[in-house]
Amino acid sequence: MTQTSQTTDRRILKIEGADAVTFLQGLVSNDVLPLAKAPGLVWAALLTPQGKYLADFFIIRRPGDPEGLLFLDIHADLAPQVQRLLTLYKLRAAVTISAAELQLQRGTGPAPEGALPDPRHEALGWRLYTENLPDTLPQPPDQSPDWDAIRLAHLIPEYPNELQPNETFILEQGFERLHGVNFRKGCYVGQEVTARMKHKTELRKGLVRLEISGTAAPGTPITLSDGREAGRLGTSHNGKALAHMRFDRMGGPLIAGEAQLQAEAG
Repeated sequence: MTQTSQTTDRRILKIEGADAVTFLQGLVSNDVLPLAKAPGLVWAALLTPQGKYLADFFIIRRPGDPEGLLFLDIHADLAPQVQRLLTLYKLRAAVTISAAELQLQRGTGPAPEGALPDPRHEALGWRLYTENLPDTLPQPPDQSPDWDAIRLAHLIPEYPNELQPNETFILEQGFERLHGVNFRKGCYVGQEVTARMKHKTELRKGLVRLEISGTAAPGTPITLSDGREAGRLGTSHNGKALAHMRFDRMGGPLIAGEAQLQAEAG
């Protein structure tokens, strides 16, 4: 059964010009070159020179669009800064960057014509970008997917609950597992630090799923019973929570504000 939902917290930017693919290739964490050959959807991050997360987005080439026409699907709060940064990085590249009047429909189950699979995980279904929503999809949808439940089940981070600008390292949030970083593509902003974390260090922190009793806001510090900080709370839903944790401080009861947490049983 197809389940769909419209989104109101996303913005679409248009990247157009002869250098569109190569321009983004030199900036983001993932390999954009396949979009020069065929339609597709690439999930990638823009990083600081120190390798910290600034924003994540989907880079889109829709079926039927020419090579020099790409779109960025990005959280609305991050869109103005990303547009400014891309304009700053543009220099002499033959690209223009502007807002696009596209609408986004997300869903699971059989996909409509023109939809592209979400590259992070098959459970996230498909994304469709159109000037007008197709009449074949219910408006409003009869039933929307429980996106938070899907994200928690498969450890999928999102801004702002898990991904924090100027703080997050993408490898600690599962970007490699979720196909958001490519280690063979060559240089991009923040590439040196990301590669060093991959090849020369063992991650001591990362995204985990915990059991939670009670409520606390995303971003609440998680502490051990003796007060030592162990991590930071992300999304909570149906007795489960995502958290960015120190792996050596996962044992025993954990506290986040008024909530009690612990590692999942089994």
